[in-house]
Amino acid sequence: MATTLMTIMIVLLLLGFPMMIPLITAAVAGFVMMFGGFGQMETFIQQILGGIRPASLIAVPMFILAADIMTRGTSANRLIDMVMAFIGHVKGGLAISTAASCTLFGAVSGSTQATVVAVGSPLRPKMLKAGYSDSFTLALIINASDIAFLIPPSIGMIIYGVISETSIAELFIAGVGPGLLILFLFSIYCLIYATVNDLPTEEKASWTQRFKSIQKALWPLMFPVIIVGGIYGGIFSPTEAAAVCVLYAVFLEFVVFKSLKLPDIYAIAKSTGLITAVVFILVGVGNGFSWIISFAQIPQAILETVGVNEMGPVGVLISICVAFFIACMFVDPIVVILVLTPIFAPAIAATGLDPVHVGVLITLQVAIGSATPPFGCDIFTAIAIFKRPYWEVIRGTPPFIFILLFAAGLLIAFPQIALFLRDVAFR
Repeated sequence: MATTLMTIMIVLLLLGFPMMIPLITAAVAGFVMMFGGFGQMETFIQQILGGIRPASLIAVPMFILAADIMTRGTSANRLIDMVMAFIGHVKGGLAISTAASCTLFGAVSGSTQATVVAVGSPLRPKMLKAGYSDSFTLALIINASDIAFLIPPSIGMIIYGVISETSIAELFIAGVGPGLLILFLFSIYCLIYATVNDLPTEEKASWTQRFKSIQKALWPLMFPVIIVGGIYGGIFSPTEAAAVCVLYAVFLEFVVFKSLKLPDIYAIAKSTGLITAVVFILVGVGNGFSWIISFAQIPQAILETVGVNEMGPVGVLISICVAFFIACMFVDPIVVILVLTPIFAPAIAATGLDPVHVGVLITLQVAIGSATPPFGCDIFTAIAIFKRPYWEVIRGTPPFIFILLFAAGLLIAFPQIALFLRDVAFR
């Protein structure tokens, strides 16, 4: 049965169908194979509706809406200008500023694709003008945007938290350490790249210019303060934090900065609605698909075949990393989280692994896979936004993928990279 379902999904993907079609088709086929027809289809429908029922999922469209408002407004550019004012003059400073801007905007939006658009659009022309190759520039943008999947608020962590019944607040705080580690590793690589290629530096900004850039970015910088401070100060839940973010984004862009007008609301709402519809269809059907494979005991069969059940904690973590990394090279990250998390749940429970540590590793792996050939979703976002050919977009990615995999290895070897802040905040 497992082979049949995977064959259906792969064939439909290769035929060019959007991800929701292969997932729905495989789920329905699995139901028919298991129950011998459509007689009890209402049970399957209940599972789909149950997948989108958790209140925590309300945070997803809220964060998408907030990111859309900020991307169309001036918040992203203000954050970028501030970062450039402080580190643009060092060797490789422009590239480091790009990575740092992705991290900052990730702390505001929680979306890798929104970060590609918001940071890549203004900084790619500057990097090309400074002498950076387009392949390096594109690879840096799409891989640094993956940090947005780790830094709170992370849409991927919300989905994992709902599926695995893990605290989303704990996942959020645990993602900060790995996100900053990756930023540090990327910065070292950018410094080496700029030194080897003898690339020029930007003019050093005066302290007056830096102070002005901080003043301009002060309002957008309040986003992570509101999210992190509000959640861990006990003022509101992650879901409520998402709603507050939307309200704050509207206040900034429509009232304070006046970068958007009332007619812009329709385009923003339409974009958010379309993205949310796709996400919720994937979540709902993914929950139905997970129920079918769990009912058929496919996860147990797969784990026994691979031998995961006989592995220790480190072996299970490595298996999880490999499975999620490879899957996200071909399939949408949300679908991978929905389908694979239940498969590994028995092994995670049996080995006593911390679900927060596992969640951060899974989030990192799906972020890496999102920027990895052949079908990483961030690759196609970059192709659409920057109008560049596929091979040019992926040519510079190997060093960044190696760095990200190295970071994953460090996270397996030293769990406290993720768990230290969690333990301080919740233990």
